[in-house]
Amino acid sequence: MKKIIFLLAVGITLSIGAQAQKKMGYVNSQELLQVMPEAHKADSTLTNYMKDIDNQYKVMTGEYQKKMDEYQTNSKSWSEVIRETKEKELGDLGNRIQEFQSGAEEKITNKRSEIFKPLLDKAQKAIKAVGEEGGYDYVFDGTQLLYAKDSEDITPKVKAKLGIK
Repeated sequence: MKKIIFLLAVGITLSIGAQAQKKMGYVNSQELLQVMPEAHKADSTLTNYMKDIDNQYKVMTGEYQKKMDEYQTNSKSWSEVIRETKEKELGDLGNRIQEFQSGAEEKITNKRSEIFKPLLDKAQKAIKAVGEEGGYDYVFDGTQLLYAKDSEDITPKVKAKLGIK
């Protein structure tokens, strides 16, 4: 019985010691993404996409304002049929503008994901390679790291793996 208790105590001590020897590192993903050369191109592509959407929105709202001004100026002189037709046009255009706005937000989110996915995949691959090469058991994102005992910032190693200084 004493041997079993002794073996259990030794086993627990060894497992605690083995867990304490885990190697941990962290990487500052924000910094890494900012210095990747592809990030500037991705930002530029997304900015241009957003400008195109904004320009289309301005065209639509300009058309709405023009029709609204025309309606306010001429509605008293129009027949009831024309006035109703113009009101329907304004309502339809207003609805299209609202649909465009809600769709635009979703399209921008999807475009952002599409543009940055290859960049994030490349960074993840480099982080994994550095983790494996360095024998790290865990690699954390250091952007939210408040305290790190016995861990190492591997951001410089990941940058080197990506060919970034």
